[in-house]
Amino acid sequence: MTRGSASGLHQGSALDRLGPKGPSMGGPRPPIALRGKILAWLETTLVLITEIPAAALVVIEVAILFTGVVFRYALDNPLVWTDELAGALFLWLVMLGSVIALRRGQHMRLSALSRWVSPAWQARLESLAAMFAALFVLEIIVPAANYTQTQWAIITPTLQIHDSFRVAAILVGSVLMLAVALLRLARISRPRETALSLAVIAVLGLALWAAAPALQTLGNANLALFFGVMVAALVAIGCPIAFAFGVATMSYLALVTSVPLSIVVTRMDEGMSSLILLAVPLFVFLGLLIEMTGLARVLVALMAALVGHLRGGLSYVLLGAMYLVSGISGSKAADMAAVVPVLFPEMRRRGMQDGDLIGLLSTSGAMAETIPPSIVLITIGAVTGVSIAGLFAAGLLPALIGALALALTAFLRAKDDVGRELRRASLREIARAFIAAAPALVLPVLIRWAVVAGVATATEVSTIGIVYTVLIALLVYRRFDWRRLGPVLVETASLSGAILMILGTATAMAWALTQSGFAGELAASMASVPGHAIGFMAISVAVFVMLGSILEGIPAIVLFGPLLFPIAGELGINLIHYAIVVVLSMGLGLFMPPLGVGFYTACAIGGVAPEKAMRACWPYIASLFCALVLVALFPALSIGRF
Repeated sequence: MTRGSASGLHQGSALDRLGPKGPSMGGPRPPIALRGKILAWLETTLVLITEIPAAALVVIEVAILFTGVVFRYALDNPLVWTDELAGALFLWLVMLGSVIALRRGQHMRLSALSRWVSPAWQARLESLAAMFAALFVLEIIVPAANYTQTQWAIITPTLQIHDSFRVAAILVGSVLMLAVALLRLARISRPRETALSLAVIAVLGLALWAAAPALQTLGNANLALFFGVMVAALVAIGCPIAFAFGVATMSYLALVTSVPLSIVVTRMDEGMSSLILLAVPLFVFLGLLIEMTGLARVLVALMAALVGHLRGGLSYVLLGAMYLVSGISGSKAADMAAVVPVLFPEMRRRGMQDGDLIGLLSTSGAMAETIPPSIVLITIGAVTGVSIAGLFAAGLLPALIGALALALTAFLRAKDDVGRELRRASLREIARAFIAAAPALVLPVLIRWAVVAGVATATEVSTIGIVYTVLIALLVYRRFDWRRLGPVLVETASLSGAILMILGTATAMAWALTQSGFAGELAASMASVPGHAIGFMAISVAVFVMLGSILEGIPAIVLFGPLLFPIAGELGINLIHYAIVVVLSMGLGLFMPPLGVGFYTACAIGGVAPEKAMRACWPYIASLFCALVLVALFPALSIGRF
């Protein structure tokens, strides 16, 4: 999972065009100043009506689910309404979070093309990408209104309320996103750029509409046009991935099929509303709390005391920190942001080059993708039916093998490490560091115990971690910055909305691919590969490395997981083992330059220019690939038996 620092919409330079260069010297305000004032008022209004409710919803969801755990496990008096209420509020959290992410530019997207064109073309591409985002939300407003109306007939079993109150979140969120998209266009685009973007979309739309009769005769060749060429083009110009999926799906259904467009909204609801996915915002919140309260810092300090004096010692500390912190937060960006400020300054002082720092940070992020509670593992369980508890149990050893491979590479590349001359920490210092870190060390153990012991589900267990973290921060470490709590809650909603909007539109896109017959054709071709199960596994590794670098893990899983996992089962491959290999492959692709978005996230967090890090990454990538091959060949490393 990546933050907006590497994949979000760029906002800075265009804001300079809002007003005149100098102050007014009296008389009536220029129209452009009035326009800027109106835009600022509109943006402030959108902030108030989205961020405050979204932050409140995060707190409410934690309270509801934790209350359910307490009544069921501690009081032996289960509350039957908690899951239903949490699920109803969840869709509102997703849609409000998506609105916030669009306003902040945090929806996942690729920005590689914009780095290679002139500033003038960057402005044109940004305007066009924003226009396509506005087009998609405009397209789903009417279907969302119809869907809300039809759901009035459905009464929830426990709360006895109309389901329209839940699904109205899609309609309200779509309207707000349209307002945000138009406001963004007004801020970043000159009238000429806006007119050019409208003209491009109009010409493309008319051309496709005129070609519709011919397209309908092409059969599944249309899939390459809409879900290959169109998606690739939209992503290339910087359109957020979720909206690129949505535009392509709506265009395909409208021009090639007779399916009502309302199916897109129903499939989005299906993709975003599964209660298991509520673990996404809750674990994102937990990860941000870990960083805010300093728990990550004390864990890093303990490992530095243990091995910091060794050759390449801080490299091992970084790997160990990513391993431990990943087991808590489930967010790769949060993991990296937690350990970089603590370790990078000292690692640079000891002589480690920037390229090696990013290479190790990137590949440690890829290594940690299978460490529970990984959001990608939760997504796999949600869309394929594979046991999430089984995935959590299976992910630890493969990640450890990857960490050992990276540690060996770090050792071999640390020949000139001046850290060899550093003093070994005394037993007293180690003991102090251990005592300080002991409460933080309990957290990952507590989370895994709660799942294995059946105290809480994979969704609920995050609330146990959140409550524990808050109590430890207040009572033990006495470090809880209440002023940062509001921004952390809003950031949780924003990141979660960006992630889950991709799940929604990708689910609609996957449905269109399945209904076209593509799934059957893919199954037939993949099942007939040479080498039977081994050949299928090898192709899967190559495919998911590529998908991880282009789509990132979550949309790739939603699109291809339901297609490929049944084939793996038919070939006799254990699905938990297959899931671990898939996640490791996608993680490798996600952090592999030059396309991997995670690589640019690591560069942004580490403060290193990508061109300085690309070459140095490859030894670490090669070692992690060797670990991936080892895990793929030996199922016992993930499932405990051959």
